[in-house]
Amino acid sequence: MSAGQYGPAASLAADRRPADPAAWAYLLRCADGSLYAGWTNDLARRLRAHRSGQGGAKYTRSHGGAAVRLAYAERCAGKSEALRREAALKRLSKSEKEQLAAGWAARSALTLRMATPEDAPAVTELYNWYVTHGTQTFQYEPSTVEEYRQNIAGVLRAAPFLVACTAEGTLAGFACAHPWHTRRAFAWDVETTVYCDPGCVGQGVGRRLYTALLELLRRQGYMNAFALITRPNPQSEAFHRALGFTRYGVEKNSGYKFGRWLDLGYWALPLNPPADPPAPVRLRLEAEEAAQVLRRDAPAAEQRIL
Repeated sequence: MSAGQYGPAASLAADRRPADPAAWAYLLRCADGSLYAGWTNDLARRLRAHRSGQGGAKYTRSHGGAAVRLAYAERCAGKSEALRREAALKRLSKSEKEQLAAGWAARSALTLRMATPEDAPAVTELYNWYVTHGTQTFQYEPSTVEEYRQNIAGVLRAAPFLVACTAEGTLAGFACAHPWHTRRAFAWDVETTVYCDPGCVGQGVGRRLYTALLELLRRQGYMNAFALITRPNPQSEAFHRALGFTRYGVEKNSGYKFGRWLDLGYWALPLNPPADPPAPVRLRLEAEEAAQVLRRDAPAAEQRIL
């Protein structure tokens, strides 16, 4: 039989590129203004534990609980380095910790804006990290810059394509919306997507991007936002649930990547109450209205923890 008689070859475990060891040293700002130092190999999960009091530290439970927020985060090469850095942070004076926190806040301050074609190289590099390292996308082959340049332009004809950039100008994440289906009856529905730089996960980037994206879509007049989440992915499921999404279905063994079958969860968020008949969606908001959403509550948003 010729090769043309077969479909694509499966993605095997060996095809997955190894990720750098995930370890962090961090400072938390407690309700009384004090700074708590710690380390973790999962920053988002550890921050949720501190805030919930389930699995966090006694100090954060007694000094603010849910009010604690991230004040400083430093990615380390591994557990040993993170432990050494945690010990060094604990030895710092209060003023030295405050200097670290102030510098980190300045560097991490985010600017949200609409993407342009010039953002395609950075967006492509970020997305391709998930193609080659993760199962958040079922895509096997990395995208090209030209593909994402066209993708950005296509999205912006009817929906937002947002990028979050740090004060240093690096891309921290992006979020966008695509048509849920192409038939006319689905014109009021969108599929939403968000990806964060692995070095920014757990620092509120995804929440700020998604909050702005959903508000813009509401104002445009879209009825429903849908999200497709690979399972297992408890972090993404918790993230979407916190923003009001509800899971309504699961496709078992829907995709095969990196040597295993994966489920696909379907999640939905009503954006507007149903109207009969619905008004046409505004394909573009006025520039000032969109800018108002992107500016709104920026300082508070930067303090929230995923």
